[in-house]
Amino acid sequence: MRLWPLRLLAAALTPVLTLTGCSYTGRHSDAAAHNCRIVAADPGWYGDNRERIDALINRLGSCGKTGSVAAGAPLALFDWDNTMVRNDVGSATFFWMINNSKVRQPAGGSWSTTSAYLTTEAAAALAAACGGLADPGQPLPTGSSTGCADELVAVYATRETRSGATAFTGYNHRRIQPGDAWAAQLLAGWTDAEVTEFATAARKQNLDATQGSEQTVGSTRQTGWVRYYTQMRDLVGTLQADGFDVRIISASAEPVVRVWATGIGIPADHVMGVRTDHDGDVLTSRLAVCGGEPSIPFNEGKRCRVNEQVFGVESAAAFQQSPEQRRQVFAAGDSDGDVTFVTDATELRLVLNRNQIELMCWAYANADGKWMVNPVFINPLPVSPPYRCATQGFNEPDGGQAPLRQADGTVLPDQQDRVH
Repeated sequence: MRLWPLRLLAAALTPVLTLTGCSYTGRHSDAAAHNCRIVAADPGWYGDNRERIDALINRLGSCGKTGSVAAGAPLALFDWDNTMVRNDVGSATFFWMINNSKVRQPAGGSWSTTSAYLTTEAAAALAAACGGLADPGQPLPTGSSTGCADELVAVYATRETRSGATAFTGYNHRRIQPGDAWAAQLLAGWTDAEVTEFATAARKQNLDATQGSEQTVGSTRQTGWVRYYTQMRDLVGTLQADGFDVRIISASAEPVVRVWATGIGIPADHVMGVRTDHDGDVLTSRLAVCGGEPSIPFNEGKRCRVNEQVFGVESAAAFQQSPEQRRQVFAAGDSDGDVTFVTDATELRLVLNRNQIELMCWAYANADGKWMVNPVFINPLPVSPPYRCATQGFNEPDGGQAPLRQADGTVLPDQQDRVH
């Protein structure tokens, strides 16, 4: 996910502890003896995380077989942004489109048509900055018009206008991330093939860029690079080689994530991202429906999409947790937008630590012993202040925060940040 927490980082480090969990017997040596692929040794793996994953593969995998859920293979799900790669491919493509003047003036010139959640103030600000620059439906000259570019960046990246007005409202905070949805909605007017070209160009630019570099978008400075995590690429390949059905579930636009995922051997039809409806061959700004309502693969929306697309659950039931035999055995994520689908995993749950309060509360509490925490593999974050799980651990649908409760109603206590 794109947004990094706005929490103050403590200056002093607390001792690094290993999370205790399932006591697997470490049969990865058996797998090696039978020439089955195992997760490569790498100093980026924390504690016994690699050994626990190998033990899961030995127990549930099928060496050398192609995995399909339809044929009974175990399902492994991965978030994409900041889980499979460092930084955000949706942002990378959005910024590329602005610099290359690929965002279109909305139909009728009304920015309200681009998102049902865009506020009147944001629509007015966008109209003022961009309104006279192109006819409806035509590309805006955002590569040269700094004011229009800056307003688009502000609404997308900060969810506020340049003047500080709220940009989005009226959405379920556990099912919609309006900025990510809007980035997909602004692909309207282009075909899937054209968006694939844009994403391919953005991918090359961000992989070629120096690690840690920035780029100018409008008059703003934005992240200008992306890197695949070598360890996660290897993990995906290992799971595939050992008979797991590996899929991506992302809050970035599906055509964009497909470009990046195919680069590491994940087929396009195994990528689930933000979808918008088509008008013939052309994308529109209408969000696709999941569970009977507009939704994107964000938090509860990720569960909905997996249930619908992978397991065939229909209507509002897709938002409900399915029985264990109809859920993923493994899941990996990094943000509060991943909480629901990671929690749904029945065997192991890998969390890359980006100091996201709700996800880290669950991971550190580790009530069933199936959670693993790993520092991010590139530029790990320093220690976070304690996570206020008992008072602020749950993100409410209306955007508020509440105590995080376990299934039996008990409140999760605050957690120390122990893996970083």
